[in-house]
Amino acid sequence: MKNLPLIFALLLVTHPLWGQTQARPHKVRTGVYLNNLYDLNMNAHSFYADFYIWFKWKGDFDPTNVEFVNSIEKWSVTNNSFDGDSTPVKLKDGTNYRIFRIEGRFFHSFSLNRFPLDRHDLDIQIENPDADQDSLVYLPDTTTAAAVIRPSLNLVGWEQLGSQLVHKVHDYGSNFGNPEENAHTYSNLTFSVSLGRPLSFFILKMLLPLMVVMFMSLGALTLHPDHIDTRSSLPIGGLLTAVFLEQSYSDALPDSGYMVLMDKIYLLVYILNALVMLHVIVAGNIVSNNAQDRARINRLDRFETKLAIAYFVIFWLGVWWLV
Repeated sequence: MKNLPLIFALLLVTHPLWGQTQARPHKVRTGVYLNNLYDLNMNAHSFYADFYIWFKWKGDFDPTNVEFVNSIEKWSVTNNSFDGDSTPVKLKDGTNYRIFRIEGRFFHSFSLNRFPLDRHDLDIQIENPDADQDSLVYLPDTTTAAAVIRPSLNLVGWEQLGSQLVHKVHDYGSNFGNPEENAHTYSNLTFSVSLGRPLSFFILKMLLPLMVVMFMSLGALTLHPDHIDTRSSLPIGGLLTAVFLEQSYSDALPDSGYMVLMDKIYLLVYILNALVMLHVIVAGNIVSNNAQDRARINRLDRFETKLAIAYFVIFWLGVWWLV
């Protein structure tokens, strides 16, 4: 019993968890200024970006040896020190500072499910392949705006919805065959720019022509059932016009194995157009078999007018539900 304090003291000294303290990872404050964004290529799933990136840290190490995880065509990426000097600038508070200008092509998987109301978060991911999460962490610079877009930057056909700089841990789930050197997790800093198509593009260039086609097709039901030739030509013309309109925007999109939002709206138009055509044919048979029963034909005419209104309401309810 007298030796218990001595044994306990020895355990405190010799146990690996008690005898040492875990070193904290070095923190690097980082910021990004987007200068240009261009050549959004949905077929190649890529975009070009030109931006400035700066690093601020304390200590005798160099955290600027970063890798842009989602960059493609590595040979085309330019990495130039802003001041042409490889020596960090020492700020008044003792912080090391370096800034670079980067230009390159980056990968982004464009999802077009919501076209033409699609929104895309174009991201640029930064990691250090020489230091894992436990030794080096990249964080957004809190002393100034860390994710900035040039105010005069204008992307034709797109609206800028904002930008952000987010830190996360990237777990690869593998040591790449070298458990002694390669770690599983790395500090990942992601700069993202949110872009969306203007609502006016959807309403004026996509939906308005389709609404005119629907008016033309439904106009067949407002004509008197006696005019079978004119009535049958309207939905046929509307159907052909809808096919050409759909083809015009489909040619500008990459091949995909799913239906985009606009495809579903056109499918609704095709179904309603087919129903109009079917009703015109049925009404034509009724008129030809009951040519002397004018009262029945007049009732059919009034019913078809109400049916045209119902189909138009169904069209808008369907668009509202899909959107």
